[in-house]
Amino acid sequence: MNTRDPAPQSPWQRMLGIEFSPVSHRERLVSALGGFVALVAVYALSRTMLEGIAAPILVLSIASSAVLLFAVPHGALSQPWPVLGGHLVSAAIGVACARHVPDPLLAASLATGLAIGAMHYLRCIHPPAAATALAAVLGSEQVRALGYGFLVTPVLINVLIILAVAVAFNAVFPWRRYPAFLARRSVLAAPATAGYEAISHEDFVFALTQMDSFIDVSEEDLLRIYSLATGRHREMAAQAACGQPS
Repeated sequence: MNTRDPAPQSPWQRMLGIEFSPVSHRERLVSALGGFVALVAVYALSRTMLEGIAAPILVLSIASSAVLLFAVPHGALSQPWPVLGGHLVSAAIGVACARHVPDPLLAASLATGLAIGAMHYLRCIHPPAAATALAAVLGSEQVRALGYGFLVTPVLINVLIILAVAVAFNAVFPWRRYPAFLARRSVLAAPATAGYEAISHEDFVFALTQMDSFIDVSEEDLLRIYSLATGRHREMAAQAACGQPS
């Protein structure tokens, strides 16, 4: 497990939002491998399932979804409902705009804006899904000819495959349970902390290293960070009381 403290950020790095989350090389390689496996599976299975159908095999925005599912598996935007609902509602809006708004610029802009609003209200915000709406408007003649069938082939099929891969792939690594509900079980099973204990900056940094993930900050992540930080605080206090070095 990586226990290095992140380097101090300069003002310009903070202004640009450059995040130096203490994530190990192992975690980064696992994320890259997950994206590779997912796209191989989506391409191969979609090609098999859609053989003989005059439809695109892949919706290109699925690659962006792979970034979230395998680099930020515990993030709120990476969970099953945002992925499934976000892509489907955005695809439906994109097709509707393509069919009823003749000007491509207006149709594309309207589809993107409406998709964002719909995802907000349906609680399924998933950034890559906006590209799905755009693809329905600005895609090839073959895509536009599909009409609302675009929601099923390729969007729904692609999404179901990548979600299945995400569940199976992340299950191999104990710290990467997906969906986040599975990670929540371990947090709820941990003993409750009696009262509120002071959390130093060092405690918080230590907790981030134990998470070993880019933090998109879900409730489960915050609970786990707090649990890890206060656990280390109690351990160090006990060592000090016994005269042991920390």
